Amino acid sequence: MITLKGETIYLRALEPEDLEFIHAIENDESIWEISNTHTPYSKFLIKQYLEHAQKDIFEVKQLRLVISSYKDESLGLIDIFDFDFKHGRAGIGILVKEPDDREKGYGTESLKLLIDYSFTHLGLHQLYCNISEDNSASIKLFSNFGFEQVGLKKDWNHVNGVYKNEYLFQLINN
Repeated sequence: MITLKGETIYLRALEPEDLEFIHAIENDESIWEISNTHTPYSKFLIKQYLEHAQKDIFEVKQLRLVISSYKDESLGLIDIFDFDFKHGRAGIGILVKEPDDREKGYGTESLKLLIDYSFTHLGLHQLYCNISEDNSASIKLFSNFGFEQVGLKKDWNHVNGVYKNEYLFQLINN
């Protein structure tokens, strides 16, 4: 089981007990734009997902961790996706669930832990992320860790009747 410890939070592997938390996130329409979700998920599907979440990242090409407080409160999720061992790269995404928990440093600490893990333990050469042009908090967060905007995908996402641009950010481990 993976546990990455920071000062105020730790990242841990998904557990069957996370069913309600994951269900709430996946069915929160206010964050569907971030996750590219279009339809609700049933508890049955999420339960099946959780049953297979412990598979090795080299097999399933992704890793989802829960951002937890030391009071064992689940605060959000941080993901490695499109894990490509051959080319040494992966995508990364983060979500702090409750607006009241945002801008308290949880995302910063989580991202630092996952970047270190990705470069040190997984041996990755680079990480990337996709950020909507109007998500200034994420742009600032990733930029503060040295992610550079390397691309613009015009009219990439259709959200509430409007097309939005999406930036591609990249961090190369030198």
